[in-house]
Amino acid sequence: MDYFTLKWIHILSSTLLFGTGLGIAFFLWMAHRRGDAREIAATASTVVLADACFTAPAVVVQFASGLWLAQMAGLPLTMFWLKTALVLFFVIGACWLPVLWLQLRARDLARAAAAAGTPLPPAYVRAMRWWFWLGWPAFLSVIAIFWLMVHKPV
Repeated sequence: MDYFTLKWIHILSSTLLFGTGLGIAFFLWMAHRRGDAREIAATASTVVLADACFTAPAVVVQFASGLWLAQMAGLPLTMFWLKTALVLFFVIGACWLPVLWLQLRARDLARAAAAAGTPLPPAYVRAMRWWFWLGWPAFLSVIAIFWLMVHKPV
C-alpha cells in the first residue's frame, strides 16, 4: 500500500471514530435528559451496537494505520508529537473501555425500569454521571490528537 492511500485510510478512520463518538454521546445524552426509561434503553442499545460496528473497528484501524504511517515515513515513535499522540490514544482507551461497560449498565438498568414500570434507579444516575465525566477527557484528547496530527510540533 502506498503512503497516501494509507494516510487517506488513517484520516477516514479518525473521522469515523470522532464522528461516531460524538454522535453516540449526543444521542445517549439527549435520551438521558428526557428521562424516559424505554427511550434510554432503546437508544443505549443502538449506541452499544454502533460502538461494536463502527467505533471498535475504527480504533484498530486508527492505531495500526498510525503506526504504519510513522514506519513508512521513517519517523521514530519517540518524536514529541507521535509520543504525545500515543499517550493520548491510550488515555482515550482508558476512558472508553469503562464507558462501554457504563453504556451496557445504563441500558440494562433502563430496560429493567421500563419493564417494571418504575423510575430509573440511583445506580442508573451514577452510571450516567461516570459516563458523562469520562467522556470529557476522551473528547479533549481526541481534539488534542487532531491538533498534533496537523501541526506536528517538534
